[in-house]
Amino acid sequence: QVQLVESGGGLVQPGGSLRLSCAASGSIFRINAMGWYRQATGRQRELVAAITGRGGTNYADSVKGRFAISRDFAKNTVSLQMNSLKPEDTAVYYCNADLVPLGPGLNEFVYWGQGTQVTVSS
Repeated sequence: QVQLVESGGGLVQPGGSLRLSCAASGSIFRINAMGWYRQATGRQRELVAAITGRGGTNYADSVKGRFAISRDFAKNTVSLQMNSLKPEDTAVYYCNADLVPLGPGLNEFVYWGQGTQVTVSS
């Protein structure tokens, strides 16, 4: 069984920083892309940042230059460093992974973490 567990959310003032982390555990054959999505109240879930199996990155325009995604391939973790946070960054942030669990067929599935709340407010 595969799990993604996030940590690092919380309350921060505008202009502040937070670091989110996500660890994948369980019977994993290979992890391809990993990423972070967010969902604000009343809005659809949106991609924040993603990192491929080769380390290529992709960011939402709204966070470019402020957020940085990184990955530890050996530990199956992905992190999101969030700087210069704005009130509009307030949302539940979800870790996401495209991975192949151990098992017949070695098929790829999408897994999600449980979400962590980030609130940017003075």
